[in-house]
Amino acid sequence: MNRWLRPVFFLFLALIWWIVARLRIWPPFLVPSPVDVLQWMADALREGLLLPAVVTSTLRVGVGFVLSVVVGTALGILLTRFRLLDETVGTAVTGLQSLPSICWFPMALLWFGLNENAVQFVVVMGSVFGVTLAVRSGVRALPPLIVRAGRALGSRGWRLWWYVLLPASMPTFLNGTRQGWAFAWRSLMSAELLSQSLKAGVGHLLNTGRDLNDMAMVLGMILIILILGLVIDRILFMPVEKAIARRWGVEGA
Repeated sequence: MNRWLRPVFFLFLALIWWIVARLRIWPPFLVPSPVDVLQWMADALREGLLLPAVVTSTLRVGVGFVLSVVVGTALGILLTRFRLLDETVGTAVTGLQSLPSICWFPMALLWFGLNENAVQFVVVMGSVFGVTLAVRSGVRALPPLIVRAGRALGSRGWRLWWYVLLPASMPTFLNGTRQGWAFAWRSLMSAELLSQSLKAGVGHLLNTGRDLNDMAMVLGMILIILILGLVIDRILFMPVEKAIARRWGVEGA
């Protein structure tokens, strides 16, 4: 039953969409049918417009996300390691995490100009603080018994972090990286929507659809973004999540 639940649900949503489009409650140029959107996607793929944009955006968000995980993990460890740093920098990180990523774009333009570095800066700043807070929360939530057991077995310093604290906080860390990935995508879309002179990405095509009043193009790009998010979650995060669940004996819980 669960195997068919998701496809049936999405087919039901598509049916509702098709019915609303056929009823012509709104003009077709405002609410195109699913067939029109799929037709635009097929044409864009055949004309070589869609795939390069998807590859460009995926590479941009991938590089920014990796940088965010590396920097965020290191910063999160430092915050849990040094209390003074946590009470100062940690407070700033908590505030910055709630700052909309689009707010970093003017700073990126002034520092780097309108280029790929500016886009990467916005992506990293939009996701790094979420990863940082996830690492800090994961380590803080560990039972003190785990720390004492690690020390009793001879783990000290970086060995305690690498072999005990970080592996034990992996479930929380994974949730944080998932949020960081979502924030990275949102940040990238914001940057691409405002940087039309750079190499075309998904956000560029989304904005082009708005400029052309082409709602089929806009909805097509939104569907592409949703599909990319689901695919990445399936091929990257879900296998890691299952591996962690098996490692810690909580699979199926």
